[in-house]
This record gives sequence, C-alpha cells and structure tokens, in this order.
Amino acid sequence: MTESPPSRRLPIGLTLATLISLVILIGLGVWQMQRLAWKSELLAQIESRAEADPRPAGEILTLGASGEDLGFYRVSLTCPGLATAPFVQLYAIKDGQAGQRLISACPVSGGGYQAILVDRGFVPDTAPERPPVDPQATAPVEVIGLLRNPDPANFVTPDNRPDTNLWYSRDVAAMADTLGVSAPAPVFLLAESPTNPDFPALEPTPLPGEIANRHLEYALTWFGLAGALIAVYAAVIRRRWKS
Repeated sequence: MTESPPSRRLPIGLTLATLISLVILIGLGVWQMQRLAWKSELLAQIESRAEADPRPAGEILTLGASGEDLGFYRVSLTCPGLATAPFVQLYAIKDGQAGQRLISACPVSGGGYQAILVDRGFVPDTAPERPPVDPQATAPVEVIGLLRNPDPANFVTPDNRPDTNLWYSRDVAAMADTLGVSAPAPVFLLAESPTNPDFPALEPTPLPGEIANRHLEYALTWFGLAGALIAVYAAVIRRRWKS
C-alpha cells in the first residue's frame, strides 16, 4: 500500500492565531517606538527649558494664551505673603516616604489669568507640623520654579476631599476655588527655591530625580517576541510537513 504524501496545507486555526498575535506584538513594538520619539522630545524640552534662566511668569503665561505648551518653563514670580499663605495638601510620595505637597495661590498677571497655584514643596508625614497660616501677611517671597501641566487623574486615583483638605490629583479649578481665587492659570508653578526658610521640613521638589526612558528596550522586547513567535510557527509547520 502506497503511503500518502504529507499535507502541505497550512493549519488554518494556528495560522490565524499566529497572525493575530503577530499584529498585536508588532503593533505594541511600533507604539513603543512612537513613545520613544515622544519621550526623547519631552526630555530635550525639559533639559532646554529647566536649565534656562528664569523668565517672568506673566510673560510665559502670555505665550500659553496663544497655544504654547507651558510645561517645564523656568519662571520667576513675586508672591506676597506666600510663606504663611493658606494651602491645600496634595498626597505625594518622595523617596519612598509618604507626605503632602503644599499648594498655595499667588497673584499673577499674564495671559488673562489672575492667579497661579504654587507648589511650595513636599512635607513628609513624619513632620508633625505645617507652616503657620496668616492670610493677612504680605511679606513678598521671590519664587523661582518650573511650570508643570497637571497630570489627569485615572481610575485608581482616589477622589479629592476638599472638606478635609486631602487631595490626590491636581484639579486646578477645584483647588483654586478652595483657596478663594478666580481665573487661575492652567498650570502649576513648582518652586525650586525655598518658600519657607524657617520651616526646613518643607522641601522644594520641582522635578523627579530621574525620568526613565526605556521605550526602546520595551520595543525591542515586543519585536523579539514577534520574531520568536515566527520561529515557533515555522518549526511547527516544518515538523507537520515532514511527518
């Protein structure tokens, strides 16, 4: 009896599953390459803006009114009474230590805005006290810092609780309303200079220590998995055709 030759047909189910997986893996790799280009541009922007000499905050806010992205511009601003201004507390973690960032309002003129929210710095939970508050104080505080766009809350971000002064996301409008100011700028001014020299527990922290850029590594991982999938599929087909 003559043995029938092995089938040269491609297995439909396995082939479709392999093609779908390849599309997903390659798509993820391409997406990471796009993220790499975006992150590289962002880091270049941060470096060029954050290391420049500070410019008046009102001047930069005027640029924002014409559509300019204000993120990471280094600015200067004089804030009356900032050292004892009322503040809201934004939950934060710094170097593994939980605490709050203290955010107050400062008058500003530029771009049609009347105020800007100033992130004065980080206070760890281990510090038992907070800076004194005196809304009537007017002693000027010269602030140098970086403008930052607020990060949007996501599905795991707890709800803000203005009634107990516990905030988990940078809601400009709600924070400004709590602090009693109107027409706030859409960005935060993260101080890099001390706003409370007599309260050393408040540490200005305008930027994280390092902004990771591992998108090329991730892209190569996805492309590598796609290549491995092709190799496995080819080995399976070769074995079927030889059997």
